[in-house]
Amino acid sequence: MYLTHFGFAEWPFSNTPDPRFVYLSPRHEEALAHLLYGVRERGGFVQLTGEVGTGKTTTCRYLLSQLPEGVDVALVVNPVLTPEELLATVCDELGAVYPAEARTRKAYVDVLYRHLLAAHARSRRTVLIVDEAQNLSPESLEQLRLLTNLETATEKLLQIILIGQPELTTLLAQTQLRQVAQRVTARYHLRPFAERDTRAYVARRLLVAGGSLRHFEPGALRVVHRASRGIPRLVNVICDRALLGAFAEGKRVVSARTVRRAAREVAGEGGLSRPWLRMAAGVAAVALLPAVAVAGAMAGWWGVPSIAWVRSVPFVARHLPVPVVISAPPTSGELAPSATIGVATPAAAATAPIPVSVVAAPRPGPDLDALLAAARPPGDQASALARVLARWGVTVAPGEDPCRVAVRSGLECYDGRGTWTVVRRLGVPVALKLVTADGGRHHVAVTGLEGDTVTLALGDRTESVPTAAVDRLWDGVFSLAWRPLPGVARVLSPGMQGPGVAWLRRAVNEGDVVSRERGPVVYDEALTTSVMAFQRREGLEADGIAGIETLVRLGARLDPRAPRLAAAPVAR
Repeated sequence: MYLTHFGFAEWPFSNTPDPRFVYLSPRHEEALAHLLYGVRERGGFVQLTGEVGTGKTTTCRYLLSQLPEGVDVALVVNPVLTPEELLATVCDELGAVYPAEARTRKAYVDVLYRHLLAAHARSRRTVLIVDEAQNLSPESLEQLRLLTNLETATEKLLQIILIGQPELTTLLAQTQLRQVAQRVTARYHLRPFAERDTRAYVARRLLVAGGSLRHFEPGALRVVHRASRGIPRLVNVICDRALLGAFAEGKRVVSARTVRRAAREVAGEGGLSRPWLRMAAGVAAVALLPAVAVAGAMAGWWGVPSIAWVRSVPFVARHLPVPVVISAPPTSGELAPSATIGVATPAAAATAPIPVSVVAAPRPGPDLDALLAAARPPGDQASALARVLARWGVTVAPGEDPCRVAVRSGLECYDGRGTWTVVRRLGVPVALKLVTADGGRHHVAVTGLEGDTVTLALGDRTESVPTAAVDRLWDGVFSLAWRPLPGVARVLSPGMQGPGVAWLRRAVNEGDVVSRERGPVVYDEALTTSVMAFQRREGLEADGIAGIETLVRLGARLDPRAPRLAAAPVAR
């Protein structure tokens, strides 16, 4: 409901474990380090626990996206199974084929043992991850312990990671499971966010969704932390409800009062009948009236169902009239002059007329659909990312995962969303997914951008086309490669400290943004000022938070090996 109002490209506070939204606090980085230890080691258990909503599953999903080469993973997300069902699930996850008549534990274990031996012969490691492990029965846990006995003469064949709520620790403390507890080689308990991490977490999610911290007052973020107790899932729910409340009130910035009201709603101190949500529904209805009226008028002018041409309708709450921008299809004759329509409001049956500006949609450039269809070989995501990595001097062999190759080369893939302005600011090659009218999906690499002309790598050739031709087929999602600092969080914000902050201070100084001064490795007010100065200098949003976009731009400035988004030749 509030996406257009705040300018978001997607929901910023969804509770799905999307790796793009991951913010690794120092505690989450330590948790991830324990999981990576579990991937590298052979034999035994690694245990990760945490309260409900602290980010255990999200950290696990992030681990899966960062796995090194040569690792096979079996992920069990529903462990409420008998030992036989658990063994069958592990076999299914690993692709170990067992006979249909297999009903005994021995049959499953024999198949699994042969599969693990074959994987070991290919120099591959196998890891079993059990999420919600507190729901395992003692009998199933004992069966998992027995799986750790599968080995060669020199090493274990299976590493097991248990992820669960604190009840998992209580379960393993039972006398009957002491042999399992003794096999746990690493333990970590994931705690909620500190206040500075809550702020950085909110900033990260807003950034990925296309917004920034400017949507929240500083005092509102303090209330978010207190009300959520630093639990990420509650942060999501409260922030989502607060944005809805601000939308209902016609505000662009969430206040502390709005967050407190949202927290009460989340805590159950009121129902869906509270005034806000009634207001939200009413406002949404009012906001749709101009679109409906304009659609009818435009249908009369062009003889087509013009509701499809409504690009956006501004939020209508208190101040009417407002301009409604309509993107019209090109016509052979002159465009009709601006029209005037009336809009009903809650306060009155009609208001002053609203001017409607009719703007011709940009005419398409070259027949990009035909160019994509003729590209040889056809562009898939792997080939487009391989083109991007080639600009970094990294070669991807056929059949290899480009992002895993990138990790081996000290790079990292990143998926973002934005406009050509964002791509231009980042200044590095990106890969795009284009969807043609017939539903065909084509992945291309952007290697040049100059003015309104973009250079695309299509198969084994390059073409320069107007950006408007790409806009018809592009939803704003892009992928790029960048060189992160090892062990540093992907979002650095005020209040944080550590080696990442020290690097950031040196980086902005190297950019001659501020004078070279030695200082503490704390993201203090001085560093915030320096980062904002760098962001303004580079045409970025000056919010003082070093997110992916800022870090990528810093890397492009300071890394002599980083490729530049070349100027595109003029299309002919």
